Amino acid sequence: MMEGTRQVGLARALSKLGYCSRSHAFTLIKTGRVRLNGSIRRDPEYPVDLSRDRIEVDSSPVEGATKIYLMLNKPRGLVTTASDEKGRETIYSCLPPGLPWIGPVGRLDKASEGLLLLSNDSEWAARITDPASHVSKTYHVQVSGIPGESVFARMLEGVRDTNGDVLRARSVRLVRHGEHNAWLEIVLDQGKNRHIRRLLTELGFEVLRLIRIAIGPLQLGDLPKGATRPLSPEEKQAFDKAIE
Repeated sequence: MMEGTRQVGLARALSKLGYCSRSHAFTLIKTGRVRLNGSIRRDPEYPVDLSRDRIEVDSSPVEGATKIYLMLNKPRGLVTTASDEKGRETIYSCLPPGLPWIGPVGRLDKASEGLLLLSNDSEWAARITDPASHVSKTYHVQVSGIPGESVFARMLEGVRDTNGDVLRARSVRLVRHGEHNAWLEIVLDQGKNRHIRRLLTELGFEVLRLIRIAIGPLQLGDLPKGATRPLSPEEKQAFDKAIE
């Protein structure tokens, strides 16, 4: 496919149009449910020109969906996926009815809480999750024990875990502490799987709660747990500027 053309693979085209995720598009295409200009195509990489080609799924035309940008205050115990092979409850139980397909932008693991973005704008989502974007993510983390400055210094320097990954925080500070545990504010600009939990485990601290409170300039604020709301135009503009 030539660089600079408007062609994309058929599965990506369905995702770009906001119809479904790319993985779901692969299934639809492979099972013969997708037509391109009247002909069934079973190749997910078949080239499509979105400016002129006609795509149908189950004989219904696919039109570009209105772009949706939501934030969710994810409760603990939900998995960040559309469906779960183990039958666990997913974040989709929190979404209002009647939405077109919408997917999570990045992840929070089952035990984690807080700000999660969802959108049907696949290109926007890809820009955010691209490691090169270095979008900062801010967390409030309750740990057993009370870490001192030497622990914070190691978190900033980076710690190599048993998998060989170097895990580090961009910034960390003590928010408050009691007799047996403490709350930390940790900012990351990289996002390896279970990053904070693995980092703190290597340093001998158990994570009791983990709440994401911000992504870039977007703040969770007082959004109730399990609730969603659309990003305001001002929030979307500020966020787009932050990831340029």
